[in-house]
Amino acid sequence: MLKTLVRSLWLSLLFIPALAQAAEQKIGAWTVHYTALPSTFLTPDIARANRIERSRYNGLLNIAVLDQNGKTLQVNMTGQGKSLIGTIRKLEFQTIREGDAIYYIAQYPYRNEDNVLFTIDIKSPEQGGELSFRHTFYTD
Repeated sequence: MLKTLVRSLWLSLLFIPALAQAAEQKIGAWTVHYTALPSTFLTPDIARANRIERSRYNGLLNIAVLDQNGKTLQVNMTGQGKSLIGTIRKLEFQTIREGDAIYYIAQYPYRNEDNVLFTIDIKSPEQGGELSFRHTFYTD
């Protein structure tokens, strides 16, 4: 079921790029892949199985941290989202493991055209860094 969730998140980006942001950033020796999208991209069954609120007002962040060999890493993540009007919401990450793959997801409530600056601290025993990106959410 988790593999289906991750596959659904990444495949959905191929079909609706205007609503979802998929990108990567280098942070030290890591490559961090991240996605921000509406939770309605998930099927009801996948959302329910992973305890994700599927709503036109609920966004989802999906983050994977890879080493130099492309292997996903176990890290600690904390972060927040800050809207243009200054509303700050703490992100609570859930770890998803499927085989050797590790992903981190967090839900984020929003209103139509909310432009959010996400700031996420990523730490491991070997390295630390900050992922920062901006995303605008739209209701569907």
